[in-house]
This record gives sequence, structure tokens and C-alpha cells, in this order.
Amino acid sequence: MRVSVIGGGTITDEQAARAEAVGHELAARGHTVVCGGRDGTMEAVCRGAKAADGTTIGILPGECRGHANDYVDHPIATGLGHARNALVPLNGDAVIALAGGVGTLSEIGFAGIYDRPVIGLETHDVSDFGMAFETVESPEAAVDSVESALER
Repeated sequence: MRVSVIGGGTITDEQAARAEAVGHELAARGHTVVCGGRDGTMEAVCRGAKAADGTTIGILPGECRGHANDYVDHPIATGLGHARNALVPLNGDAVIALAGGVGTLSEIGFAGIYDRPVIGLETHDVSDFGMAFETVESPEAAVDSVESALER
């Protein structure tokens, strides 16, 4: 399945390690990673997926596919800027949300609109909004929860 992973474009080393672990775990279990295709969480999750021979898709804000990070297999240029945030969760069967700012929060909101389950790992708490949202403590638990949510 395709799993969208969202999070900040500027992150700490600890957050990068967590995102990389999420990407690696997804790819090791045969899932395709969908992300925003740029820096920070997006680059780290793709790096982790590629280390496990996985496939990555980057939904880019600009018009140039060449602006994707080095670990994106399939860059998709949109020319939409931040409006592309609607397309990242739309193109996954589920969403794993990591630490991030308002851009990440907007993607969580779109995931709710598109009725995608959202698994939160150190991200915004949106449990009061009536959407399918679960908080977990580790990359492995995040992937377990995604798989469980999609089996229902």
C-alpha cells in the first residue's frame, strides 16, 4: 500500500532519525512512501525507505521535478505551492504524521477530509476532531497501526 508520511521541512537530528526509521520500516514491509519530496522529514523518510530498497513518491510544491530530494524515485511537480499539501495525504492509503508546523497540521486536516487514518508520532494532537487518529510511541508501532487501520 501507499503510506503518506508528513512532517516538518526543518527538523532536528533526532526527528530525522525517527523519520528515517519510519521510512525504513515502511519499505521493509513492502509499502510505498508518499511525501512532499523536499527536505527535512521528507528527505529522511525517503532515505530510510531507499535503505530498505523501497519506492518513494514526492509530491512537490514547485514546477521542477529536479527539486526533489535525492531519495525520491517518482517526483511529481505540481506548481501549487502549499496547496499541494492536499495532494500528499490524498495519494496515500493512510498517513503517518511526525513533528512539524502548520504545513503538517494542514496535511493532517486534509487526511481527515479524505477519511485517511492518521497515525501520530510526536505530532499535533487532533484527537478532538472526530477523525481516525491514533498516537503511537515508535516507528514500528506507527507502521503496525497503519496496517491495522487498513485491515478494518
